[in-house]
Amino acid sequence: MGKVYNSTNHTIEIPNIVRCDGIYLFDDKGKRYMDLESGVWCASLGHGNSRINDCIKKQIDAFMHAGFCYSGGIVEEAADSVLSVTGFDNGNCVFLCSGSEAIELARQISKHITGRKRSMTLHDSYLGSYSSVTDRNRNWYIFNWEECSRCPDKDSCDTGCKKLMDIPGDISEFIFEPGSSSGFVRFPPKPLIQNIISRVRSQGGKIIANEVTTGTGRTGKWFGYDHYQIEPDMVAIGKGIGNGYPVSVTAINERTVRELEKSTFRYMQSHQNDPLGAAIVNEVIKIINDEALIPKAGIKGVRFFEMLRSLKDNINVTDVRGRGLMFAVDICDEATGDRLFKKLIDRGYIVGNRKSLFRIDPPLTVNEDEIIEFINEFKILLN
Repeated sequence: MGKVYNSTNHTIEIPNIVRCDGIYLFDDKGKRYMDLESGVWCASLGHGNSRINDCIKKQIDAFMHAGFCYSGGIVEEAADSVLSVTGFDNGNCVFLCSGSEAIELARQISKHITGRKRSMTLHDSYLGSYSSVTDRNRNWYIFNWEECSRCPDKDSCDTGCKKLMDIPGDISEFIFEPGSSSGFVRFPPKPLIQNIISRVRSQGGKIIANEVTTGTGRTGKWFGYDHYQIEPDMVAIGKGIGNGYPVSVTAINERTVRELEKSTFRYMQSHQNDPLGAAIVNEVIKIINDEALIPKAGIKGVRFFEMLRSLKDNINVTDVRGRGLMFAVDICDEATGDRLFKKLIDRGYIVGNRKSLFRIDPPLTVNEDEIIEFINEFKILLN
């Protein structure tokens, strides 16, 4: 058999999955696994969602791929849906294939409009796989908010703080990842983010919300930035917006659209604004609204968080953080994390494994019985 190059440095623990249903995966021997990471945070509505599958089949039969001089009405319909949930009245959307692309397009737009080169982000943010965001040695200003999390003034955040005053005046864009923190699930103080945004914007910089991981209801609101009461200029959306299909969106507010219309900016990509991806985005948003999954995610998230916190024993589990249905469980050390992860796999439970940290990001459709089942199994392993 041919081999697939694995660039992730993750061991493929279960190579023989043959079917799926909601939160569950099944291997070729019929063993069932509960997927508590939704794939790579992507299957926000569960694996094999029938409405998404029907949407894909219908659109494939109609019109999959658009050229530069022709399109279809579903693309405009999907754009309207995205703009309605971002609140970008009279804005625009670009449909792409990955979160990395959505972030990169927003960065290019910012740099074109501002004429500046320097980007800004928080020290623990993940902004995609391109070298333009992973190599931060040139044209980057990195704001380390670690000491801000311990600041006695963090609930009000003095605008005269030296760290805020040190932000350069030539920032093209501040890219804010609201809570994922490269998968470690840490939440910067709201006043700090509001003050950073105020300072960058007052100096002519753009604000980009990186919602690839925290968007599409993951945090109990449509987007992670909704917890911060801010209004970004652009939003990069990916992962859950395609429920496993590779599609992403860069949403652009009206002011930025008007600036682009006066400019010479051009961007071309082979699968830009494809009808198939747009149809899936449109259906994902419809399902979330039809089934009221976001308020339900907030309610279920509180219950799940309480149960996860009950596992904290300061021996094996040292901390639990979460918002909505996005959680991180700190394990005491890497050896214990590896051992617990493999035992969970053996028992049929999949969590995100970062050695001494477990990521838990179940589909928005997870029910309380499934949550309780996992907690009980995890508790057995810890005792």
